[in-house]
Amino acid sequence: MRGVNHRRLTDPSEQHAAAWSRGSVRAGRYARAVPRIISSPTRIPVPGGKVIDEHVGRASTGDEAVSVAHMVAPPGWTEPFQRPDFDEVTVVLRGTVVVEHDGGTLSVAAGQSVVTRAGERIRYSTGPEGADYVAVCLPAFTPDTVHREDA
Repeated sequence: MRGVNHRRLTDPSEQHAAAWSRGSVRAGRYARAVPRIISSPTRIPVPGGKVIDEHVGRASTGDEAVSVAHMVAPPGWTEPFQRPDFDEVTVVLRGTVVVEHDGGTLSVAAGQSVVTRAGERIRYSTGPEGADYVAVCLPAFTPDTVHREDA
């Protein structure tokens, strides 16, 4: 196409400006971008006494790019090893989240966070006081993409 600059735009402000000039901001994906309150999360049933309240994601809002969930796990809770297809950021609000991986074990205390990458073999558990934490998964979590090992 003559007169079109095909260089890749990496700066978000350049991307937004380019989208605006093409009209896609006014009549495209940005046209839907208005603030939205999530009045209540979707509770995801899981065994073992853990509570998962998904605020954004496939189960709650239909979003496939990211999921954001608030988790409360009881003392001594554990789940099977898994090898997810998504990256996960876990922000610990209270207690301790323990992350076992092929290279060892991490204890993540309140006020700390941990990042796990897609394809890593990991297992989450809690310390003796349980844990309250937020998990952000990219792309969004689904039971089919977590790949839990048989317990």
